[in-house]
Amino acid sequence: MSLILLGTDACHLCEQAQAVIMRLSGTIPCDVFLEDIATSEALVEQYGLRIPVLKSETGGEELDWPFDEQDVINFVHQLMNVSELSE
Repeated sequence: MSLILLGTDACHLCEQAQAVIMRLSGTIPCDVFLEDIATSEALVEQYGLRIPVLKSETGGEELDWPFDEQDVINFVHQLMNVSELSE
């Protein structure tokens, strides 16, 4: 399972979200990739006022900021349960 952390440079909330994800490194069974919304006008339009957002790469489910470690763990478990149900 892969997650995308949508954000941009010089965003202090995005840095805080990255720190939350880093603290969970090795704890959650998924890869997390960073995506800078500034590379796409469509992403800026969709997420510009919402970043940081943690998004499932496969299902598109999203976890909006603010979130902490427990919120991310719950989000990942929810995604795992949804994926098991769809198999």
